[in-house]
Amino acid sequence: MVIKVAAAVTPATPSSTVIVRRYNLATTSISTQHTTARSFSSPRWIKALWSGRQTPVRWYRAWPSYGVITPGSENHNQIDSSTKTTSFASHNNTHHKLPFCFETGYALCAKRPPRPFPPPFLSPPSSSFSEPLTTHNLSQDKRLSVRGERIRGLNNGDDAVLVAENFLGVNDGVGAWATRSRGHAALWSRLLLHFWALEVERNLDDTTAPDPVEYLQRAYEETVEATASPSEWYGTTTSVTALLHSTRDDAGEHKPVLYVTNLGDCQVLVIRPSEEKVLFRTQEQWHWFDCPMQLGTNSIDTPRKDAVLSKIQLKENDIVLALSDGILDNLWEHEILTITVESVKKWEQGRDEDDSEWAPPAALADKRMVFVARELLRAALVIAQDPFAESPYMEKAVDQGLAIEGGKMDDISVVVGSCKRRER
Repeated sequence: MVIKVAAAVTPATPSSTVIVRRYNLATTSISTQHTTARSFSSPRWIKALWSGRQTPVRWYRAWPSYGVITPGSENHNQIDSSTKTTSFASHNNTHHKLPFCFETGYALCAKRPPRPFPPPFLSPPSSSFSEPLTTHNLSQDKRLSVRGERIRGLNNGDDAVLVAENFLGVNDGVGAWATRSRGHAALWSRLLLHFWALEVERNLDDTTAPDPVEYLQRAYEETVEATASPSEWYGTTTSVTALLHSTRDDAGEHKPVLYVTNLGDCQVLVIRPSEEKVLFRTQEQWHWFDCPMQLGTNSIDTPRKDAVLSKIQLKENDIVLALSDGILDNLWEHEILTITVESVKKWEQGRDEDDSEWAPPAALADKRMVFVARELLRAALVIAQDPFAESPYMEKAVDQGLAIEGGKMDDISVVVGSCKRRER
């Protein structure tokens, strides 16, 4: 395990050979140094995808979805079928004593649906009508369980995400396992996040410092055991988690502190909107190009040996982003910073004039972090579906001597949390 004390960082910029996209979200336009203007900060980008000038040849098979918080032990699932959007309201008071919490939001889009969860994690539907038909959706969701516990989080293709009041997480299951008959990357990514959440729920309080790497180690061991019996399922996953806690200063006042654990190529970024800068970012961990460090079948990596723990002093209103490589392979860090900061300004100024395809449902209309998350998702989708776009993934591939062009089609997972003092 490697422990780091975080310091402020300067946002990374692409090399001189890569086109730099510049944003003006107030006018929903983007200009580049060498190309015509392109907008992907407005809902109008969807219409542009059908224009003769920018017709993409790659498509995502799933609808984007967004929400506030993911299912936990006491969450209630609410589905708006007319908008194909899911939101979750939390009634979990496990961590009500902690002085700080996240204002949360997430946005997801899967490259393709994952394999269905196998028994015993997903029981077959009932053969009778003993339950009222009006509770069918709820009963279906509750059947995702392991060892009598409802599985925390959500799957997004092979990714898994977790969004709670005091902790966030994104795991990226390695999709290559889909070529194996007993490969199930989505199961591995979801179970690892689930067992990590259970460890947090059992141990997190305001009197002792958390140990998220040890939580990840136990979650890894539980996942190995759960996927070995009664049937063996193979898979590997990367992982990044952020846990919001607190410390006391010399005057005895509570101050927010963030514990970030990383293994692989998912990332956490901490942005300070008041200063418009990236305060902290995790570093990607690789064995070689396109092969990140990962936990699971046949992998030599383990949390205790390879996970990196960072401790960051926060201020109220700092924004924590947990991102899969579906974002990071399509947007540079300075773009993520700009979109995040400008989205917050846009939401606060009420300048979201176009409420067409991407308008959130009424239940989420006033959720600031959901808006930030979906703006990041939207921008990444534009690049991912463009076979001629400049992208960080293309830049990395060219550095390795590979002739790859365009964005990277992948599961895109965005989890956002803004640090707030808990209301008493």
